[in-house]
Amino acid sequence: MKKSVKIMLLAALAATLTGCASGKTPEKTQETTSAASAKSEGAGTYTIGIAQFAEHGSLDNCREGFLQGLAAEGIEEGKNLTVLYENAQADGGTASQIVNNFLAKKTDLICAIATPMAQAAYGGAKKVNVPVIFTAVTDPVAAALAKEDGTPVGEITGTSDKLPVEKQLEMIRKILPDAKKIGILYSTSEVNSETAIKEYKAAAANYGFEIVEGAVTSTADISLATDSLLEKVDCLNNLTDNTVVSSLPLILDKAGKKNIPVFGSEVEQVKIGCLAAMGLDYVDLGKQTGVMAAKVLKGEAKASELNFEVIKDAAFYGNSKVADSLGITLPKELTDSAAKMFTDISKGTK
Repeated sequence: MKKSVKIMLLAALAATLTGCASGKTPEKTQETTSAASAKSEGAGTYTIGIAQFAEHGSLDNCREGFLQGLAAEGIEEGKNLTVLYENAQADGGTASQIVNNFLAKKTDLICAIATPMAQAAYGGAKKVNVPVIFTAVTDPVAAALAKEDGTPVGEITGTSDKLPVEKQLEMIRKILPDAKKIGILYSTSEVNSETAIKEYKAAAANYGFEIVEGAVTSTADISLATDSLLEKVDCLNNLTDNTVVSSLPLILDKAGKKNIPVFGSEVEQVKIGCLAAMGLDYVDLGKQTGVMAAKVLKGEAKASELNFEVIKDAAFYGNSKVADSLGITLPKELTDSAAKMFTDISKGTK
């Protein structure tokens, strides 16, 4: 090597060492610092974890809507957003593992879909102050995710899929004018379902109904619980219970063989074979949640500063094929105002 080249290399090395010693940041570190600064101002890139408690249509719709809500606010997967997604398959232990995995990967935010997932997410994330945005949580207060006045218990907020119980009972009475007993299957491990059961019991007598419960602890109990309940009731009314919804095709098959109608709580349940629902659109619920998450990611508000929100729009969904097979005529006043009428039965949960 020529002497002049050696001198130039030594000079460059000396300059670099002098810069480090004086506290100056090397070029690559400066770029990283700038990115972090931009991120804190809402202009950077983000990594989020989406944790879904179970695999069924309504929760899938929440997830899709959530990403649409983020995209509407300029946060889009493949551009400035990395999404990690995992499903707990209705297992509480798996839900906790998912949360720990997301925290280990330093996610900026966790989106928790369904009540058990939201409880697991907040239980883990509060230790390291990672914000949690939930959706499809029926009663955030009963789930200990919000205070009585709607304010968050910490860095957690989101949207509730509180069921329109009165409207549902009114709809069932119009369709089944002579019915007396409504059967409801629910999981004893889901606080969201226990809350809904209480509401149904409190309102049922106003519409001339009696609620007959069928409690299960796992999907393994559903077959026998369904058989038992079908012997006692005029119809079944499905909640947004994750354990039960995961087995809805089995329940529909058993009820269909006894010519007993099953009412759903949202559009996907009607799509796969429930007779009707005065229910929610979970894509819209997800969108609403995504907009809230965008505010937190951009630094416009902390999760602890945002009260949880309740989707208020409930619409009629009916399945004319199911009605025909049961020999039931859906009232014109309902079908004329329907958000969606299905003329077939979907074989999947989506």
